[in-house]
Amino acid sequence: MKKIILSLLVVFLIIEEWLWDGLTALGHSLISWLHLEVVEQWLSRTSPPTALIAFCIPLLIVTPINLLALNLLANGLIMQGLGLEVIAKLLGTLLVARVFALTKPQLLTFAWLRLLYTTITDWLQWAHQKVTDTAVYRWSKRLKAEAKARWSTWFNS
Repeated sequence: MKKIILSLLVVFLIIEEWLWDGLTALGHSLISWLHLEVVEQWLSRTSPPTALIAFCIPLLIVTPINLLALNLLANGLIMQGLGLEVIAKLLGTLLVARVFALTKPQLLTFAWLRLLYTTITDWLQWAHQKVTDTAVYRWSKRLKAEAKARWSTWFNS
């Protein structure tokens, strides 16, 4: 059972790490393309209550998409529901992570959120250490580095 849980953690962490770089680059491109640099600057200087509201907005955007995906799944449209859920997850991760990065100092002034953040961070660090000790994880890091090098070669040629 322990190996199954560890294997699932490995898969989750690998996917998260592989997607994070792409989503970060996409986020920066969207900010530039939509000319939202002023909004980012404002968010990084806003008050804690406003930061909390701003942090909740991406959740409010993604929740209806999640509900629609659940409705599709419940009505037997498995592929459409899963596809929409993947889109919602990527969009949610992109938006929530960006807003959190910009408002983190303000958000962590709330004791309950600071406790939640440190608890989750401590757990993730523990899990990350367990996962990075596995051969599968080391193999995937090498594979990622090779893929990134090939990708760079193709687009820089």
